Amino acid sequence: MTHRGILQVGRMLVTRSVANCALQRKIATVMLASSLILFGAAVELAPPLFAQSAIPSEAAKTQNAAAPLSHDLSGVWMQYPDGDVPGVPGMNAVSNRTRPPLTPWGQAKFDAAKPLVGPRAVPGLENNPELRCEPDGPPKLLNLPNPFEIIQTANRVLMFFELGHVWRTVWTDGRPLPKDPDPSYLGYSVGKWEGDTFVVDTIGFNEKLWDDSYGNPRSDATHLTERYRRLNRDTLEMQIIIDDPKAYTKPWVSPPKLHKLEPGWEIAEWFCILEEHNAYDEVVRKPAGIPEAPKK
Repeated sequence: MTHRGILQVGRMLVTRSVANCALQRKIATVMLASSLILFGAAVELAPPLFAQSAIPSEAAKTQNAAAPLSHDLSGVWMQYPDGDVPGVPGMNAVSNRTRPPLTPWGQAKFDAAKPLVGPRAVPGLENNPELRCEPDGPPKLLNLPNPFEIIQTANRVLMFFELGHVWRTVWTDGRPLPKDPDPSYLGYSVGKWEGDTFVVDTIGFNEKLWDDSYGNPRSDATHLTERYRRLNRDTLEMQIIIDDPKAYTKPWVSPPKLHKLEPGWEIAEWFCILEEHNAYDEVVRKPAGIPEAPKK
């Protein structure tokens, strides 16, 4: 083939290529226009779909606000550290700010009590039942700044306290409180739901313990009411009401106390060992109450 022939063939190929490119551009233009038309039709014909995707958070908020609070109290709970007494963390689920006047019997018991904490504490002179390794019970056990776990079953609620490794049973099978229960440290407890609030009633206490760490007495006439409400996943509200006509002139109603869910915690082993208590008394507690010798 001559050089001219080669040039003619080259021009023909170029011309054909240009024509093909023009045709491809026309096809692409038509396809794009068709896609835009279909998209516009979809938007026009289906506005609810796009409206829903624009406000999912508001719908979720409305649904959560309308949902009833859970009847599930299970988990490990720890009270928040705000308290009534300076220097003492928490311990205000039984609040001294709302304590009613004492009866003569209650005043005598209170005067004889020598607490470990608070303004009446004198190191070396305390007679808190804990120092004798007496097991704690409600309401004091509920007032201490230590974690507890709630476990729910079909017919009872179990409360497992870290302090003393104490187990408490609250019966939820519909039984009434016994007429004449044997006095005990924990008393006899039954519970029921009132709306979103779990109400526990306890009677049958002995008189060996205090209502709190400050020496307020607990008598065998006590009727203790606890009201539990789970405000959200991480917050439990507890309110304690003490009706003890033998010790107080009217019911002792404390404001609700908030507790925080601790999902990563486990209840540790914490037993009272009398020898350890006595060793601590001799080395720390009693020497702390001895006044300093006058300087010469």
